[in-house]
Amino acid sequence: MKEVNNINRLYSLDALRGFDMFWIIGAEEIFHKMAEIKSNIFWHGLSNQFIHPEWNGFVFYDLIFPLFLFLSGVATPYSIGNQIAKGKKKGNLLKKVIKRGLILVLLGIVYNNGLEIKSMEEIRFGSVLGRIGLAYMFANIIYLFANQRNQIVWFFSLLIGYWGIILFFSAPGFSPGDLSIEGNIISYLDRVIMPGKLFLGIHDPEGLFSTIPAISTALLGIYTGNILIKTNTDKRKETTIKLIITGVLIIIIAQIWDLYFPINKNLWTSSFVLQCGGLSMILMAIFYYLIDVLKYHKWAFFFKVIGMNSILIYMSIIFINWSYTTNSFFKWLFDIIGEPYNSVIYVICLLTVQWMFLYLLYKKKIFLRV
Repeated sequence: MKEVNNINRLYSLDALRGFDMFWIIGAEEIFHKMAEIKSNIFWHGLSNQFIHPEWNGFVFYDLIFPLFLFLSGVATPYSIGNQIAKGKKKGNLLKKVIKRGLILVLLGIVYNNGLEIKSMEEIRFGSVLGRIGLAYMFANIIYLFANQRNQIVWFFSLLIGYWGIILFFSAPGFSPGDLSIEGNIISYLDRVIMPGKLFLGIHDPEGLFSTIPAISTALLGIYTGNILIKTNTDKRKETTIKLIITGVLIIIIAQIWDLYFPINKNLWTSSFVLQCGGLSMILMAIFYYLIDVLKYHKWAFFFKVIGMNSILIYMSIIFINWSYTTNSFFKWLFDIIGEPYNSVIYVICLLTVQWMFLYLLYKKKIFLRV
């Protein structure tokens, strides 16, 4: 853990990352609990937005993971880019990028399997952090050695190439282009090549080969970061409008592509990359305009505290019994409120305990950085 240098940091970037993590650490449970209590269309509709589709389709909850990866890309020009500008050698930066990527892969394995020693067949190697680590690593390598124009070429080449692989190949016994969980070529290659166990036995949503298009998710974030870091103070409003318009156009392309290559988080399809990328760009633009342009900081402080220690709070579930801590502080409150709303209050108190923990670290300027 170490202190973080705030020079050239976007307040909105940390706030949006915190907004993203807010849902990851359990806020969606509020809607699930309310749907159990209030059996109506409104609460069930909100609850369903936080349940991943079994295969094809898209809900709000599908955005959470790619948004975090997108934001890691946005941060690249502010971190790696600034170090290049200061004269740091690209070879040294390459080592740092690879090291960070591999550490995230290792943390992902620990998150999935804990610190318990298991046989190879029982270990799940695919993970959220692993995908972030690998996609971040390759996207940053491209950033280091390709100019902005070629970065765009890489972005589209990966998406179109991935589509081509799925379009012309399949698992043995299935027709080329099969997109079923059993027949698609990506899940089949993961079954053949990936060690350990897959999350669904025959498929892993964080598999090795579906990480290929995830690199484009990070590259789109880098593209956005390049625009933001080069924006003059008097051009911030125009930049915001540009990002929103670009995001809308990307979403439109995603909807058209969905007709031929369905939006699918499990396979991280090219249309899924565009759908989430467009939405991520719009969210980034909104947070940027409200926080960094209009200087409305107070409302975003809650999210910034989470965003500054995102990896730590994500990994904390392995080492901290948040449920025990929450019950120790608030069981009296749950008893007073009683059924059925005590389950909703429990989630709110759980989030409060986690936030206060992060706030104490924030005040002491202690941040986990990989």
